[in-house]
Amino acid sequence: MTIASVLVHAEPDAAASPRLACAAAVAESFDALLMGVGAELLQSTAVADPFGMLAMEWQGVMRQQLEDNLKTAEQAFRQHARDLRTDWRTLYQPPTEALCHIARGADLIVAGGAPLTGADYWRQADTAELAIRAGRPVLVAPPTQRTFHGDRILVAWKDTREARRALADAMPFLKRAEAVVVMEVCAEDRVEAAEFHTSEVVAHLKRHGVEASARVEVEADERACAEINIQARSMAADLIVAGCYGHSRMREWVMGGVSQGLIHAPERFVLLSH
Repeated sequence: MTIASVLVHAEPDAAASPRLACAAAVAESFDALLMGVGAELLQSTAVADPFGMLAMEWQGVMRQQLEDNLKTAEQAFRQHARDLRTDWRTLYQPPTEALCHIARGADLIVAGGAPLTGADYWRQADTAELAIRAGRPVLVAPPTQRTFHGDRILVAWKDTREARRALADAMPFLKRAEAVVVMEVCAEDRVEAAEFHTSEVVAHLKRHGVEASARVEVEADERACAEINIQARSMAADLIVAGCYGHSRMREWVMGGVSQGLIHAPERFVLLSH
């Protein structure tokens, strides 16, 4: 079990740099193919112009800007890729849609790396939607520039299908880690069950050659994400592994509280699986 291909969306903005650096670091670590995608779509804009001349000029300007953006995105990708094996694709479609389709040939998607305020559907990929729809684990890079190591990992456990999927998807990282903690945050009346869950997961990891320890913390649901970050900070973990919970409602993605916190305000790298 390894990672043979890493997929990342490249953008012309410097804010995408943490994501590109993370993808390159993972590809280098696993000797994997680094797959870069430049994806953007020209948004149709209604212009009040009875003769159509202004609309044509405006479309021409916007089309040139789009082409310039895609070229700059490719340059940024290649600067981070250096001597790695690469596969670059330029696509004229919304980035989220493009990545979800291309993910068929990838083992891992690297996303995030920039604040999600004012996200542009036509130019930026939606990290939450990728995690739910792409069918591949998504490694979320924090907005600040950090070097990805994955030496110390916190597994945020919840006894669900999504968490089990995340644990399996994270196995290539877990096998390389120096320290792994499996932690469940629960209500006081669920401590005994949580201790049983986490001990079973630790035993499962040991059968795969991963030494891990179990931990249970009592906290209210709304404090779960904060507690996960506190424990990750206390063990100097730079990677959190978690299941991703969410569903579509009225054409918007509604995420669970922990998933939303880990995606929208990541303090460190987060590996999510749905």
